[in-house]
Amino acid sequence: MRFDAGSEHAQGPDAIASAFVAARRAGNALPDFPGTIPASLAEGYAIQERAIGRWPDAVAGWKVGGIAPAQRERNGDARLVGPIFRRALLWAENETEIEFPVFPGGFAAVEAEFVFRLARDADEGQRTFTPGAAAAMVASMHVGIETAGSPLATINVLGPTVIASDFGNNAGLIVGPPIRDWRTRPLEELTCTMYIEGTVVGRGSAAAIDGGPLGALAFALGHLAGRGRRGRAGDCITTGAVTGVHDVRAGQSAHVVFDGIAKLRCRAVAASPR
Repeated sequence: MRFDAGSEHAQGPDAIASAFVAARRAGNALPDFPGTIPASLAEGYAIQERAIGRWPDAVAGWKVGGIAPAQRERNGDARLVGPIFRRALLWAENETEIEFPVFPGGFAAVEAEFVFRLARDADEGQRTFTPGAAAAMVASMHVGIETAGSPLATINVLGPTVIASDFGNNAGLIVGPPIRDWRTRPLEELTCTMYIEGTVVGRGSAAAIDGGPLGALAFALGHLAGRGRRGRAGDCITTGAVTGVHDVRAGQSAHVVFDGIAKLRCRAVAASPR
């Protein structure tokens, strides 16, 4: 079902945020972007902040995604950030299938991820972070699957400013077992393979992440500080799609083999109203 949130009249940041939140809560799709497309990432994040304030759940982490070079603003960020909410943060054991919701008629995908869980809050007032400083804040590194999703089917086509406006195109995160030797293990050895319906759709390693996973974490912490937020103890922060972004639809199953660590399984189901 398509959800009509009055897109013809939803022009300002508040109205756009309300339209996305209403569609997500209804579990339905939007026919088009509900207003004027944000002209910059800053405008997209302004909408995101308003939507976070309207969402009936607490932030439990953040997703980090890459921005293709051709889509970056001049001298702009190479990554973007979106919230992960507590009820959408799912913990998985090896080989246990986890169900996750998708918006019929919207966008849905799965992404193999390496995920950091923070040991402590970022220092108040700290605005920049090196990978080393970021590493000092980590309690553990885990394997995971980001369940990307939006009520807007064309979210990725419309680009980073639209992605930023709708929670960074995030619908949840599945967190698997920890990587016990992550601080000393070469990134090239952290490899994984993604399957959808039993067919290989992508392979990769942590070395494919620009600047490595800690570079992504450092970016996220600095970005949040610039928004007047802080990384918090217990937050789970993704670091980027290792094998690519793989579209899924309700009823399909996917799994990721993280070599020598775990196999994570998930299945897409149609979203229900919240």
